[in-house]
Amino acid sequence: MRTETGIGLAERMERLGTESAFDILMRARALEAQGREVVHLELGEPDFDTPEHIIEAGVEALRSGQTHYTPAAGIPELRNAIAAYVSRTREVEVGPERVVVTPGGKPIMFFTIMALAGPGDEVIYPDPGFPIYESVVNFVGATPVPLTLREERAFAVDPDELRSLVSDRTKLIIINSPHNPTGGIIPGGALDEIAAIAAERNIMVLSDEIYSQIIYEGEHESIITRPGMLDRTVILDGFSKTYAMTGWRLGYGIFPPSLAEQVTRLAINCTSCVPRFTQLAGVAALTGPHEPVARMVEEFRRRRDAVVDGLNRIPGVSCITPPGAFYVFPNVSVLGDSAEIASLLLNTGGVALLNGGAFGRGGVGYLRLSYANSLENLEKALHRMRETLA
Repeated sequence: MRTETGIGLAERMERLGTESAFDILMRARALEAQGREVVHLELGEPDFDTPEHIIEAGVEALRSGQTHYTPAAGIPELRNAIAAYVSRTREVEVGPERVVVTPGGKPIMFFTIMALAGPGDEVIYPDPGFPIYESVVNFVGATPVPLTLREERAFAVDPDELRSLVSDRTKLIIINSPHNPTGGIIPGGALDEIAAIAAERNIMVLSDEIYSQIIYEGEHESIITRPGMLDRTVILDGFSKTYAMTGWRLGYGIFPPSLAEQVTRLAINCTSCVPRFTQLAGVAALTGPHEPVARMVEEFRRRRDAVVDGLNRIPGVSCITPPGAFYVFPNVSVLGDSAEIASLLLNTGGVALLNGGAFGRGGVGYLRLSYANSLENLEKALHRMRETLA
């Protein structure tokens, strides 16, 4: 790999992947520039506005001059609010010394993997799964080990399969519940077994819980509550999904205190800090009224039910009902190659969605649709899919 002037890039750049949702967005925008109408179901972004009380907190912070450097791990007000929120929602005692605030959730993935894994190490990650997991593991020179999630298990982790993949070189296990791209959830019994495996082999777990508040059946369960897991778990969470704050770039991790110190060093070297006005908006999100979140989740439930029903009415398409997040993962394997189907639906049908194979080999034969769009647009997309696939 070389630049335009012929200067060679570092070899590790060849190992760095990307996120296909943004590639599809660019292709969809190009079609729109030609006058085509496209229904956007590719991005995992709530179509709701940030609740007003959160916006006001950010605006007031800006007006009062809260625009200077902040501590690298986050301002005390937000770290305390996050610690209280996590302690309440996970029913485990978490202090602010475990909290590191970052510009979005991805740095938590990057910093955790960078701090724990390197050449010769292995990292187990879900497949299909968020593509940045595998990308960062490759980038740091470790070996990514895919853990296949299967439709017959509602895309939940199979603990027996996980156990078969663990080796003396395993440094980290990544789990994601609720799950992107399938909307699946890891049930409590499976979490118990994953925790037992991690404790037996003394392996850290990165638990991506960014969709923890977008659940339609039951309550969110975190592996950090299991025996021996408080100091073996990194929780990744943030504000983008729950509070419709994608553009605010505000996420956080919960770490064992010694690892939090090392991750803070990485943050100092990489991002310096997160803006104070953004963090104060985060305090308002955690301590303010929860009704806007409840209304958003209820609307997502309505959309989910309509989309699952509509997909299952299309010949050759089958879709299980996801219990969390705002994605569906329909099986289109009987119709042909899922990448070709996704391309056809964009270029012919005007529906932007993702090939499941973009999330790993376990996603081949599936499509990912985000139902973070209006019910009117979702019904339009289903109609176009029905016509195009026919």
